[in-house]
Amino acid sequence: MPGSLRRLIGMITLVTFVVVYCFVAMVIGDMTMSGRHWGIQLIFFAIVGLIWTIPAGFIIKWMYKNPQR
Repeated sequence: MPGSLRRLIGMITLVTFVVVYCFVAMVIGDMTMSGRHWGIQLIFFAIVGLIWTIPAGFIIKWMYKNPQR
């Protein structure tokens, strides 16, 4: 697969993943954190706000992987 096509697919996948992840995280946060202490909410949203970087890193690594020759 050419590098430019791999980056295009990766970019579309990454943007779609981030948008879906944000909505899912907001819904879960709203359902589970409503009425909780602000400190617990802060911890929850800080963790959820950082977790998305792990799968995004794998997608970016795949995008820039050298093709087998």
